[in-house]
Amino acid sequence: MDKIPMTAAGYAALEGQLRHCQQVERPRIIQQITDARTHGDLSENAEYHAAKEAQSLNEGHIAELEDKLARAEVIDVSKLSGDTITFGATVTLIDEDTDKKSIWQIVGEPEADAKKGKISITSPLARALVGKKKGAQVEVVTPGGAKAYEVVKVEWK
Repeated sequence: MDKIPMTAAGYAALEGQLRHCQQVERPRIIQQITDARTHGDLSENAEYHAAKEAQSLNEGHIAELEDKLARAEVIDVSKLSGDTITFGATVTLIDEDTDKKSIWQIVGEPEADAKKGKISITSPLARALVGKKKGAQVEVVTPGGAKAYEVVKVEWK
């Protein structure tokens, strides 16, 4: 059973999702099933079947979240430091082709969200960055082709 590295914020977010699924979604779906049962014949009751399907999906999501939380290895990024890029680092990059600046935090897979500037430790970019220092040139093979970046800053937030 592999451990899943994640930040404390990522762990808290998963806990929040789990609580929502257990304490909000589960009772809501149970009520939908109860209401649908009152409509008669269950074999032809679309509301009942839809509610049972929603229940199955919710229970599967709960099991998945419980598994991720059980395997979580919470890493306190605030206690990390140094100039070498590792898990939890916030890295400022300059695209060598377009001079476009981008900032990424390297996080665990469950909390990765490119729109929020968080990339998974298993992503091609993060794998290319790990072990590098400020000033390093990094080439990443992406689905859109090879990209070259320069590391301009390594921070721990």
